[in-house]
Amino acid sequence: MATLLVAICFISFLLVKNSPIDPIQAYIGADMLRVGPEQREQIAEYWGLNEPMMTQFINWASAVVTGDLGTSMIYRRPVIDVIGERFLNSLVLMLFAWILSGVIGFVMGVVAAMKKGTWIDRLIKWYCFTLASTPTFWMGLLILMVFAVWLGWFPIGMGVPAGVLAEDVTLMDRIQHLILPVLTLSMVGVANVALHTRQKLIDVLASDYVLFARARGEKGFMLFWRHGLRNVAMPAITLQFAAFSELFGGAVLAEQVFSYPGLGQATVEAGLRGDVPLLLGTVIFSTLFVFVGNLLADISYHVLDPRMREGREI
Repeated sequence: MATLLVAICFISFLLVKNSPIDPIQAYIGADMLRVGPEQREQIAEYWGLNEPMMTQFINWASAVVTGDLGTSMIYRRPVIDVIGERFLNSLVLMLFAWILSGVIGFVMGVVAAMKKGTWIDRLIKWYCFTLASTPTFWMGLLILMVFAVWLGWFPIGMGVPAGVLAEDVTLMDRIQHLILPVLTLSMVGVANVALHTRQKLIDVLASDYVLFARARGEKGFMLFWRHGLRNVAMPAITLQFAAFSELFGGAVLAEQVFSYPGLGQATVEAGLRGDVPLLLGTVIFSTLFVFVGNLLADISYHVLDPRMREGREI
């Protein structure tokens, strides 16, 4: 993780410094015409932007090590505070979408494998192949038009009702604004888990011990429960944890479509408006988020499979 973070920090800093973004202009904002060359030099000197790039990187990295990610140019607040506040909203969105997509994808994969060759299997495969090639933002726009604009069942966007004080916002209001983004992420995320579970269960059902169980009279749900569940659950869980990176990327697009006040929307704003400290901070945080997801996937193998704890080959 340490090696990964150092590489990501250096590459991200290098890309941002060589991008068309002018941090001084982004900091000045609308007052650009009223700021003269001398004031620009003073701002550059104050933020250390007039120093060599490696010196800037060392100074920034030294501050990051101590937990100081800088100050956001957009929000005029510490980057760590902005990330902490926005990530709580994103975490709720991603957690519900992650659980829903994992459960639905696993069930669909099991049903497709148990009904292999039938119209149910073909329908599930068609659904998964279609969604696997569907962009998240397009699905979000489609769901937004159908359920929010045409039917009017849900609010069009944002995390809370517009014009309502924070203390007057109820839990039901937050849930109503959360449903469509969660639905978008979960619908797109079921494809990989469903297809992988289907193929894995088909291989398990063709094994010798399952054929022996069939010969003893076992069939249907009990056959799957006794001989197939654990064998297909572990790969599905691992794949679901490994999908943290895709989940975070999808959340960025979904939050932008629904104007949901999460970390993804803050990342887009930081990129468009040249907020370099916030952009670099979100890159570091998203890297940690994906790494933790992969780490949990590895830990789940040791928890669920005794052979991994004993060090035996599978």
